[in-house]
Amino acid sequence: MENSSSSSSSLPDLNQTQVQNDGIWTDNSIQYKVLSSLLLLLICALGIVGNIMVILVVSITKHMRTPTNCYLVSLAVADLMVLTAAGLPAIPESIFASWVFGRSGCLVITYLQYLGINASSCSITAFTIERYIAICHPIKAQFLCTLSRAKKIILLVWAFTSIYCVMWFYLSDTEEKVFANVTVVLCGYRVPRKFYLPIYFFDFGVFFVLPLLLSAVLYGLIARILFLNPLPSDPKDKKKKGATSSNNNQAANKSNSCKNSRHSSSTATSRRQVTKMLAVVVILFAVLWMPYRTLVVVNSFLDEPYLDNWFILFCKICIYLNSAINPVIYNAMSQKFRAAFRKICRCRGKGSDKPAAYSVALTYSAVKDTSLVESTDHYTTELEELTVTDELLSDQKAMFSDTCGCGKVNFSHD
Repeated sequence: MENSSSSSSSLPDLNQTQVQNDGIWTDNSIQYKVLSSLLLLLICALGIVGNIMVILVVSITKHMRTPTNCYLVSLAVADLMVLTAAGLPAIPESIFASWVFGRSGCLVITYLQYLGINASSCSITAFTIERYIAICHPIKAQFLCTLSRAKKIILLVWAFTSIYCVMWFYLSDTEEKVFANVTVVLCGYRVPRKFYLPIYFFDFGVFFVLPLLLSAVLYGLIARILFLNPLPSDPKDKKKKGATSSNNNQAANKSNSCKNSRHSSSTATSRRQVTKMLAVVVILFAVLWMPYRTLVVVNSFLDEPYLDNWFILFCKICIYLNSAINPVIYNAMSQKFRAAFRKICRCRGKGSDKPAAYSVALTYSAVKDTSLVESTDHYTTELEELTVTDELLSDQKAMFSDTCGCGKVNFSHD
């Protein structure tokens, strides 16, 4: 929120006061009100539905409960908070050109805005660190990247941000601006600008600049492991096959080699898929928040802040789009999320839950083959994108019978 005398806030108002030289207040145009209201309503509706689906998918689907997905649920809750506490209240503001939720609404909504924004930033940082440990330090990940630890970290994130944002109850307040023709109520700040700016820049550095710098470094290290130095699978398997070809148990060793090859290849592919998806989430977070952050930083050094209504609308649309677009990314880049979304929407038949069952079976098989049954959380994280479809099953059937010669394997759908 922001009043006309302030140049920085969490989410600046759409209805900045337009005052002529004679002190007459002028309302926003009809075109502006209609366009802003429709865009805000559309983005908020899609974002609220999408983020609720993400929460439901991870909550009710057992094989979706992985450490990474827990952080995505935390991010979805934070995005819901931004959309409901900032996006929806902006609609009546754009129509009535005044704050209509009273002083209590101003305090609570401002608090929830900052809480959602800061919690989303911390959630993004948390799953970036989790991805880095899981990929670059797989031995440590067996003990650090577990479901129980992820839940504890999420609780700490929300506890920290909830306490940190309490200060906005003391910094926010409503203000009445009296003009020659009307009195306008705004939700702004009770402290002078010189006291507010240091708080904003601290918030800006801790919850925007620092997470992005950390993400850039960690994803660079992850990319080096995944894309420049891919997981070795075939060379080792070939050596194993050559070394054991003279044994009496050649058929059994060949079968184990096929399993290890499939597991290594699937793990490498799933890691790349998950990492690409999460990297896109981070990049969009940086890009879509950049217009508003830039505007606030520039206005902080100007005597007369730049408050063009159309540009502020663009900044707000970018912010709300960032909170609404993440479920779309999951659906587009994750086959597992896409299948789970379809199941919730009941767009598929009775067999819609079979891919999930196969996914659980493969995850268990991977743990069993590596003799690390006690750390299933880690391997669930690594294989979270391994969703078995009919097409994949047919490929596996061909690979078993033709390439590896491991005997006949029957994948039945009955």
